[in-house]
Amino acid sequence: MIKKPAGPTAATAPCRVTVCRGCCCGDAAKIPGVDHAGQIPRLRAALDGAAPVRASECLDVCDQANVVVVQPSPAGRAAGGRPVWLGLVNDDEALADIAAWIRAGGPGLAEPPGVLDLYAIKVSRRVREGLES
Repeated sequence: MIKKPAGPTAATAPCRVTVCRGCCCGDAAKIPGVDHAGQIPRLRAALDGAAPVRASECLDVCDQANVVVVQPSPAGRAAGGRPVWLGLVNDDEALADIAAWIRAGGPGLAEPPGVLDLYAIKVSRRVREGLES
């Protein structure tokens, strides 16, 4: 019998990270001087497997490009963590701060570095629910 490798349990599952790559996010014409194509690979490398990173179509907050959403792990959600939307994430220092926070536990389990308060954005319930469904 072939055994499947043990995956994360609800208690150990990591945060999830979504990076917008729709109409405006990732667009060098809108935000010149940013290595948009390298942003997701650099974030994955900085996380070193601590959380999956996926690209999404437009998250409908185009005025805040580039947008990153950090969804809490099940343990983080149980501790009160909710998805955190970050906008204007256009430099490697922001990516490093996001990665360090996620490696420390992310929403609900670790306080984000204070500088991430500058990136936090509020989105409509319709937009939030679209990502969470």
